[in-house]
Amino acid sequence: MSDTVVKKTGKCPVMHGGMTATGGSVTSWWPNALNLDILHQQDSKTNPLGKGFNYREELKKLDVEALKNDLRALMTDSQDWWPADWGSYVGTMARMTWHAAGTYRISDGRGGAGTGNQRFAPLNSWPDNANTDKPRRLLWPIKKKYGNRVSWADLIALAGTIAYEVAGLKTFGFAFGREDIWHPEKDIYWGEEKEWLAPSDNRYGDLADAKTLTNPLAAVQMGLIYVNPEGVNGKPDPLKTAAMMRETFARMAMNDEETVALTAGGHTIGKSHGNGDAANLSPAPEGGSLEDQGLGWMNRKGRGIGRDQVVSGIEGAWTTHPTRWDNGFFEMLLGHDWELRKSPAGAWQYEPVSIADADKPADVEDASIRHNPMMTDADMALKVDPAYRAISERFLNDFDAFSDAFARAWFKLTHRDLGPKSRYFGPDVPSEELVWQDPVPAGCVGYDVAAVKAKIAESGLSTADLVSTAWDSARTFRGSDKRGGSNGARIRLAPQKDWAGNEPARLAKVLAVLEPIAAATGASVADVIVLAGNVGVEKAAKAAGFDVTVPFAPGRGDATDAQTDAASFAVLEPLADGFRNWQKEANVVTGEEMLLDRAQLLGLTAAEMTVLLGGMRVLGTNHGGTKHGVLTDRVGALTSDFFVNLTDMHYSWVPTANGLYEIRDRKTGAVKWTATRVDLVFGSNSVLRAYAEVYAQDDNARKFVDDFVAAWAKVMNADRFDVG
Repeated sequence: MSDTVVKKTGKCPVMHGGMTATGGSVTSWWPNALNLDILHQQDSKTNPLGKGFNYREELKKLDVEALKNDLRALMTDSQDWWPADWGSYVGTMARMTWHAAGTYRISDGRGGAGTGNQRFAPLNSWPDNANTDKPRRLLWPIKKKYGNRVSWADLIALAGTIAYEVAGLKTFGFAFGREDIWHPEKDIYWGEEKEWLAPSDNRYGDLADAKTLTNPLAAVQMGLIYVNPEGVNGKPDPLKTAAMMRETFARMAMNDEETVALTAGGHTIGKSHGNGDAANLSPAPEGGSLEDQGLGWMNRKGRGIGRDQVVSGIEGAWTTHPTRWDNGFFEMLLGHDWELRKSPAGAWQYEPVSIADADKPADVEDASIRHNPMMTDADMALKVDPAYRAISERFLNDFDAFSDAFARAWFKLTHRDLGPKSRYFGPDVPSEELVWQDPVPAGCVGYDVAAVKAKIAESGLSTADLVSTAWDSARTFRGSDKRGGSNGARIRLAPQKDWAGNEPARLAKVLAVLEPIAAATGASVADVIVLAGNVGVEKAAKAAGFDVTVPFAPGRGDATDAQTDAASFAVLEPLADGFRNWQKEANVVTGEEMLLDRAQLLGLTAAEMTVLLGGMRVLGTNHGGTKHGVLTDRVGALTSDFFVNLTDMHYSWVPTANGLYEIRDRKTGAVKWTATRVDLVFGSNSVLRAYAEVYAQDDNARKFVDDFVAAWAKVMNADRFDVG
C-alpha cells in the first residue's frame, strides 16, 4: 500500500477490529445476520502446540509431587515481586481458583475452570476478578518450569487446592486433565449489558423473585462471579441477598449446605481490599498500556500493595487468623453482633459492634497492629436466613463436618466441568464415586456386533425410529462440561424418558424392541441404541445406492437410577432441536440460533452441522413425523435431495401466516413442500448456502453420504473419551 493513502487519510490503513462488533464485521453492518463464529472458534490453527500434541501423554511425564512441592513453597516465597498479606499467598491463590471455577453454570455447562479461560478477556478483566492477574503471574515461573506437562487450566485449579492444603485443610483430592484454549471463548453469553456492574434489574423478570434471573446466566450483575457483596444492587439487605445466593449457587450446581460451606470456606482465609481510592487504579489488563504487560489495577498514586490495596472496595479479613484453616469464620459471624459501616473506599460492609483486640486480625504488614474484621452482605445472609443459619450453627459446633463439607464442595466446584471420572488423571483422584460425576458402569466389548446389528435390522423398526432414538440419546452431550451423551443409556431413565423432545410414546415403543436384543446378546442397551442408529444410516445409504459401514466402538455401559441425579439432568432437556425440526415452544431466540447452540455443544463445525441436518431431513426423523423441510420424494434414502431442492431455482419461498414457509413451483404456483426458518437459513445465510451448494452438486452425492456418516459417528462417540 502506498504512502499516499496513509498521508491522505491520516490513519493507519489496517482495518482495526475488522472481525469485532466495533469494526467492519458482517454482524456490525447487518445485526440480524446469523453469526456462525461459535462454530469456528478454537480452531487448530490457533493452538501453538500443533495438531499432534497430546496433553494426556504429556501428563504421564509430570512429576506431580514435585509440582505440588513447588506450589507449597510458592505460598510463602517470591514476596519481593508482589508482597503477600501476612507473608502468605494462600488467600489470593484460593480466590484466583474460586473465580476461575465459579463461572460454571449448569444451564449450558459453560464457564468454569476447565479451559484456562481466565487468562483471556472478558474474564481476565472482570471487575470481580480484580487482581487475579497477580497470582497467575506468580504461577508463571512454575508453568515455565513444567511446560507442556501441565496446562494453565490445571495449574490454576490446583493452585487454590494446594493453598487450602497449606492453610491446614485436608483436601478431598484433585484430578488433572483440563486442556487449555488459546483465545477468548465466543460461545459464552455473559449478559447483554454494555456497562460493568450495571444494576441487576434487567437480568430479572422480577427483582423480588430470584428465580426469574434470565437463563442461562448465574451471576446477578455483569462482571460478578455470583452475588454483589454489598447487597442487591449494592443496597445491604441480607435476606434479599440470601434469596439471590440460593438461586445463583443452584445455577452453579450447589445446594444450601454446599453454598454455606463454600461461602464460609472461601472467607476463612484471605481478606478483601478497599483501603484507598479505586480512581487511582490503572485500567483492567485488557485495557492496559503496553508497559503494563498484561497486568491491571495498579495503583498509580500510592504503594498499591499490602494494607494499601484496593480491589473489591471492601476492607478487612473475616477471621482472626486469615492464613489458617479453622472455624474462625463461624465463630466470628455467630459470636458477635454486627453493624453496617463504610470501608475507606466507600463500600458497605459489616463490622462487629464490639470485639476484643485479641480477636481482631493483625495488619497484613505489621503484626503489632490490629484491625476490625468485617463481613459482607453475603456473609450476613448465612446468619439471618433460617436455612443457612441452621447449617452455619451445625458447622460451628462440628468443625470436622464443616471441613469435610467444604473439601467436597471445593472439589465439586473445581471439577464440575471436567466431565466424567474417566477423564480424571493423576495420583490424587478420589476413589469414591460421586453422583454429580454422572457415573456409568463399564460396558461389555466381547459380544458379536454383527449379530446385534442383524437382530436390529430384523426388528421391524423403521429407519426413522432407529435414527431418531440414537440421535435423541446422543444429542444431550455438551462439550462445555462433558455431560450427557449416549453412554449410560439414560434416555431410558427419568427424567429423559419423559422429555417432550424425546417423544415418550414412540421412545417407549422402540426401547421395548431394543432392550430385549441387548439382554439376548450381552450388549449394553446404550450400545444397542447407537448400533440401531448406525443400522438405520447404513440402510438409508444403501437405499441411495451406496454401501457404507458406520464406525462403531463397543463398550458403553448402562447407568442406573441410583447413579443418576434426575434433578441435575433436568437442565439438559432440549428446548429445541433444529436437526429434528422441533421447538418446544415459542422463544425469543430464533430456531436457527438454537440450532447453532446445539451444534456448538456437540462440537460440530458449520459443515458438519449442515450435512447432518440435510441428512436427518431426508431420513424422515422430524419430531412428530412432520413434513416441514423434508425436501425429497425418497424419504428414508440418504440422498442430498434437501440441498438439491433447497437450491433449485424452479421454486420460490413464500411465508405463511403460521410462521412456516411454502415451497412453490414458480410456473404453476403449486405448493411442493413446507419448511421452517431452520430449513431456509441454509439457503439464505451466505456461509451456510456455500456448504449447501457443495452437497447439491451433481458430483458430490457420495461425498454427502461419507460426510454424513463421519459427522454422525462423531456425535455418537462424543462422550467416548476412551475412544481416539
